[in-house]
Amino acid sequence: MFEIELKFRVDDHDALIHRVVAEGGVLVSRHRNDDTYYKHPCRDFAATSEALRIRREDGKPMITYKGPKLAGSNVKAREELEWRLDPGDPDGTSMEHLLTQLGFQRVTTVSKDRQTFRVGSESDAMTVTIDDVDVVGKYAEIERVLASNHPTIDEVARARQEVQELADRLGLTNPEPRSYLRMLLEISG
Repeated sequence: MFEIELKFRVDDHDALIHRVVAEGGVLVSRHRNDDTYYKHPCRDFAATSEALRIRREDGKPMITYKGPKLAGSNVKAREELEWRLDPGDPDGTSMEHLLTQLGFQRVTTVSKDRQTFRVGSESDAMTVTIDDVDVVGKYAEIERVLASNHPTIDEVARARQEVQELADRLGLTNPEPRSYLRMLLEISG
């Protein structure tokens, strides 16, 4: 899949939730996410804007790879590969062991409480995710997911426009380009 997303700092979660619901948003999930990021042994993910993590969503493990970001807009666009590790690896420790055996190094864990809203029809929905990130603060992400791993330039441009238009309708300004990982590393020094 290919994700198109834009993130914003949020001072008032309740007011944003009210605007999302007024926009037709429906709460679809609440989770606690603990995302442990890994450093590649031969490639600088910060330089290539890639990411590899093990996410534990309410304790259930998934592995995620995020590919390099496409240039051309402040709305992020990139391939994302993700799958669950359980039941064979019920807590993700086997995958952690594999990654370290392959030379990957653990960077840190980003923890957050997350509420996700669907805006639009199920077949053509965008999501608005409201995060309370430990140490980092409160943020909202607007995301459009494209089914193809190789969308056309026009498909990406259209999705970027849709994400920006929803942000405008929700009154979100001043996008935050940094990842939660980058923000946490900057705070931690």
